[in-house]
Amino acid sequence: MPVIVNGYELSDAEMEKELPEHQGAADPMKSAMTALVLRRVLLDKANELGLQGEDEDKIEALLVREVLVPKPSSEECLRHYQAHPQRFTVGELVEANHILFQVTAALDLDNLRKHAEIVLQDLLDNPANFAAMAKANSNCPSSEVGGNLGQLTRGDTVPEFEKVIFSAEEHKIVPRLVETRFGLHIVQLGRKLAGKLLPFEQVESKIADAMQRASHDHAMRQYLQLMVGQAKISGIELEGADTPLVQ
Repeated sequence: MPVIVNGYELSDAEMEKELPEHQGAADPMKSAMTALVLRRVLLDKANELGLQGEDEDKIEALLVREVLVPKPSSEECLRHYQAHPQRFTVGELVEANHILFQVTAALDLDNLRKHAEIVLQDLLDNPANFAAMAKANSNCPSSEVGGNLGQLTRGDTVPEFEKVIFSAEEHKIVPRLVETRFGLHIVQLGRKLAGKLLPFEQVESKIADAMQRASHDHAMRQYLQLMVGQAKISGIELEGADTPLVQ
């Protein structure tokens, strides 16, 4: 079935040219066709407004005109800074050991969890056995060094693991299993260094830039969804304002 946008039928040649740009997508064909639909919708709007130039220039001029995002105020930046101090802290370190019980399709998760809970309880009673238990049980290469992950900073691990190690008490074993995309972990904390919070004045411009980019991305998504919702499109299912057109 041909894809038609406002009476314009997208061609096989256009798809062949666009498709190589979407090979990393979960559905390259759908992703490429969505991009072509968006381009056509925007080009039609640019032509409707009488914008001049090559097609790409007209689309760029349209977006500059239609997607307007004010720069955040100093007060907004300060609120962001105060709400997320960990993002602006440098030198924060934590030493951690872990035992990983890797979850795979072949394993019975209930039995794995029961085994991990037994090991955890034993270690809470006998924390000096951590290195030996890591060597015997962990599915991580760190098992060869007693589960030692060394000194970690923010961004070194997956978010769900990072959240735990930077909030847990130092020199203690976390009294519950920690679940991540890799499996179940028993985590033992070593030393923690609090780090230093950078002055607001030093990071204000970076905060403003980041907030403006986020606002622009959000505004762009809304604009594209609005344009799709107003267009006449057949041959492909796009739900206008309910479709996450831009990731």
